[in-house]
Amino acid sequence: MRLRILTYNIHRAIGLDRRFQPDRIADVLFHHDADIVLLQEVDDGAPRSQRLNLAKELAQLVDYPHFAVGHNVQLRTGRYGNATLSRHPILRERNIDLTIGRRKRRGCQHTTIDIEKRAGHVHRLEIFNLHLGLSPKERTQQIGKLVKSEEFRRLDSQQPTIVAGDFNDWRSLLHPIFTQILDFNCATQPDDELSGALRTFPSFSPTGGLDRVYCRGIKILRTRRCRLKVSRVASDHLAVIVDLQLS
Repeated sequence: MRLRILTYNIHRAIGLDRRFQPDRIADVLFHHDADIVLLQEVDDGAPRSQRLNLAKELAQLVDYPHFAVGHNVQLRTGRYGNATLSRHPILRERNIDLTIGRRKRRGCQHTTIDIEKRAGHVHRLEIFNLHLGLSPKERTQQIGKLVKSEEFRRLDSQQPTIVAGDFNDWRSLLHPIFTQILDFNCATQPDDELSGALRTFPSFSPTGGLDRVYCRGIKILRTRRCRLKVSRVASDHLAVIVDLQLS
């Protein structure tokens, strides 16, 4: 069974022109028509985004029947975090706190998604949608917290699992942890290259491969970044699209 996922730091739907336009984000999502969408920097009730629940708004605009939001940061009014939109039922959702000390609050949204095959068999897909911190030491500690979490520890090594989102990992320091220790394959960077990550930031002229997709128990078919003209201004990141094969 084929499956398409998309990960995208939408920058609260506030573009590089400083205009709040969720329709531009919706255009990117509609064009790529992913089965599962992982979003970061998603506002809920904040004045800067017209007090909208952005996850709900985008789910309705692009016709995703299922969505879940994991809030990380509490604002004076409203909050924001990560969100998952899905064409398949979301069986469960939990937000894993990845905050280190007094640094900015960060989190990883874990969702379990049921995907039905034609023969009636049901695949359960485990997805970890994260947004990591800005310092290398902080990011390494955050991955340590993720790996020690109940949601991650209980997974079988053969269970189809995706860890994706905004890693902020400019120098690919986390790459060996996932590929050599945790036995994941990287859809956005060859395992034998530390400098060949798919570049997604900044969106108008990408130089950094900050947005990553790691998979285990799934075959990676194709990976690409969004090349729509609107994506150069809709957010400061480009969306990453990955086609997968569930066996």
